[in-house]
Amino acid sequence: MDAKRVQGIGFAALLGAAAGAALAGHRRPRAVLGGALAGAGVLAAVDAAARARQKPDEVPAVWSRIAASGALAAPVGWAAGKAGASSLAVGVAAGTVAGAMGVRPHKVALGPVVGLAVGAAMRRRPAAQVAAATAVTFRTVSQLVFREPQIQLLAGSATAEQLPFVVPLEARTRYVGTGYVRDLAAATGGTYQEAAADVGIVASLDALAGPDFDPGGVDPLVREFYEHTTRFALDIEPRWRAWVRPGYLLYRTLVARPLGQANVPMNLRQAQRGVLSRIDTISGADGAVHTRGWIRSFAHSGEPIYVGIYTTYRHGDRGYVSVGFPLPQANFTATLAPRGRAGGGLRLTSKGHDGQTGHYLSYVDAVSRNLTTLGVPGFAEELDVYVQDGELRADHAFSVFGLPFLTLGYRISRKVP
Repeated sequence: MDAKRVQGIGFAALLGAAAGAALAGHRRPRAVLGGALAGAGVLAAVDAAARARQKPDEVPAVWSRIAASGALAAPVGWAAGKAGASSLAVGVAAGTVAGAMGVRPHKVALGPVVGLAVGAAMRRRPAAQVAAATAVTFRTVSQLVFREPQIQLLAGSATAEQLPFVVPLEARTRYVGTGYVRDLAAATGGTYQEAAADVGIVASLDALAGPDFDPGGVDPLVREFYEHTTRFALDIEPRWRAWVRPGYLLYRTLVARPLGQANVPMNLRQAQRGVLSRIDTISGADGAVHTRGWIRSFAHSGEPIYVGIYTTYRHGDRGYVSVGFPLPQANFTATLAPRGRAGGGLRLTSKGHDGQTGHYLSYVDAVSRNLTTLGVPGFAEELDVYVQDGELRADHAFSVFGLPFLTLGYRISRKVP
């Protein structure tokens, strides 16, 4: 048995001991000790069985994860009970937290309902038992009702060549920011150009040709926007759904702004203060551009909105656009397939079952450059660029598990010389 597996089983035993002690915490010390020993043995056995069946690049079996959830909840419930919380309140709180951790809106709504039901049914039982039962019940019901996985482990240690749909570029510091491409050029070599003139987010739409997309059918204005993006100015109108606003406000404050990445305006008033847009490039010794970073920031503060690295690649007879958003030692990539749109427009979509399109979160090993990659199948987006009444427009729609939560509307105009 390898050291990593032994460590995992040892951690499970410690977690089980804490859970067992908490579940028996309302009884005498001897019973608490017995509960700790029993909990350690049971959870260690569950973890060992799950690891024995686990295949490479596969997450542990769901039943072992459900058992661990119950074990984690028990000590927290015990502490809440000691603080004076009723069993009903502990059940509702445990369900709410479990639902929130599920991320999916349906799970967020289900959590408090399960917690209320379990808390009411076990209102005379100790808080630790209620918390553990709520966590286990919620995870079990969720597994039965929501069969589509939220994340999928695609690779434990793969090369960039094995995962062409991932942009393998990470941030080497905790802050991404508008200087990311400059820092990348300094670290990897190449000729850096800030705010490159007359360049696009793609070199040519012809690279995207395939059975579902004929570049020849694209309106010349749409083609010009993609191949010469810096010729245009963009006005953005964010349209957030009401249900996601509180969560996004918290995310923006605690994550996006300190990170310097994925900091979308909260409302039209913020967007109307002005948005700066530029494309930074890195070229090789032959002068050809191999890295294009589209950087957008707030005009009044210089604060980053997002930093996206745009690439194209071909798989079989199809072309794809991959946009990588660098994160500290990681990357979030959106890989989109092109589709023709009536009137000469172009749609880029992450929806598909071709093994390429989708969203991927990858950890980049600093030494080997290998990738540990998770697929995020519940997240989807579509970008429509089209001509309306002689003017360029774009709608960028996002959804999670089929629920729309944000649409970014763009008015695109040619810059005044």
